[in-house]
Amino acid sequence: MNQADTAWMLIATALVLLMTPALGFFYGGLVRSKNSLNTLMMSFISLGFVGVAWAVIGYTLAFAPGNAVIGDLSRLFLRGVGLEPNGTIPHLLFMCYQGTFCIITAALISGAIVERMRFSAYVTFITLWAVVVYAPVAHWVWGGGWLSKLGALDFAGGTVVHVNAGAAALVAAIVVGKRRDYPSSSLLPHNVPFVLLGAGVLWFGWFGFNAGSALAANGIAALAFTATMLAPAGTLVVWTLLDMIRSRRSTAVGCATAIVVGLVAITPAAGYVGPMSAIALGALAAFPSYFALVLRARTSLDDSLDVVAAHGIGGTVGAILTGVFAQKALNGVADGLLFGNPAQVGIQVLAVLASLAYSGVMSFVLLKLVSLAIPLRASAEDESTGLDVTQHGEEAYVAAEGSRTLVSASADPSFRENPHLAESPFPAH
Repeated sequence: MNQADTAWMLIATALVLLMTPALGFFYGGLVRSKNSLNTLMMSFISLGFVGVAWAVIGYTLAFAPGNAVIGDLSRLFLRGVGLEPNGTIPHLLFMCYQGTFCIITAALISGAIVERMRFSAYVTFITLWAVVVYAPVAHWVWGGGWLSKLGALDFAGGTVVHVNAGAAALVAAIVVGKRRDYPSSSLLPHNVPFVLLGAGVLWFGWFGFNAGSALAANGIAALAFTATMLAPAGTLVVWTLLDMIRSRRSTAVGCATAIVVGLVAITPAAGYVGPMSAIALGALAAFPSYFALVLRARTSLDDSLDVVAAHGIGGTVGAILTGVFAQKALNGVADGLLFGNPAQVGIQVLAVLASLAYSGVMSFVLLKLVSLAIPLRASAEDESTGLDVTQHGEEAYVAAEGSRTLVSASADPSFRENPHLAESPFPAH
């Protein structure tokens, strides 16, 4: 084992874990105040339920020896996973690092169904999804599965994380249905500084996400680190120019979204491309995601926080462009189209399609199974009041929309009979 590699991977693991709370703030600022805590909790709860599921069974399905589709159960309950080397770092550390990826991937889905999905149904779904969907796809690409053998390039999670979560988000948005008051001009972000804070901390954590995927403190980590710095910068420039051309102003939410799209797009390519290619990839990725956002707003699809446009399309574009910009002289793995290997693009497209199909179908099946035991939707009354109060008995702000509902309802004797409202920390007036 190597002490420098171990030290770097300890830091990288902590950085990636921090990304899940950062995602909570990014998403939480984009919703209405009466649903902000619920949205934050949809990210934070993944740290627990998905984290435990990963340790118990997810890790063995993803990284234990098995067949081309799934790992075996030889590492169930982390049996045989100790301080022995895995590469140049302790096996337990490798398990933890990969677990942070599973946690945030499951949490990404929440952006498509915020403000209307019952919390218990959501927790059940993402826990099952982490085991049934994420772990097998991770095995295909990173655990020695069929996509790995085919030569698919995914340095840090374009297909495994973003395409995977994007497909699940699209299916969830359709199955759960749109918010009852969608579309409406009142569905505005309640705290844009939270959105910028979340995006900034996500970028900070993403250095662990991408550079950490080298699994060592080496030149490939430095290459991925550089790409993670430059690609979102390229996306941000192009996105801002598109905003200025289209509406003659640059918005803070647009800035934050551009950063995330750039980070998503460079994720599969980070350890395979040079710095100028990273800027070009980030710049190109801005176009499809930007116009997908514009188009989605004109449809009845209520992908509330545009997970499909940012992660599904951003991840797809990044994965395919990896097959264009990859450079064997830098990574020692494979060349892309621009360096004499056009076949790599076809392999990348196949990997994307396989992840989309599997995640989409299995996510639909899981949602339908969960709905047999727990209603997926919050009631109309709960949705109107706000999910902070009705799902958690708490509110983010005294002046929140849900709080005003409580105050007006407190004059009614039935107010005290509602268990959700009675548990509110705010006294009736």
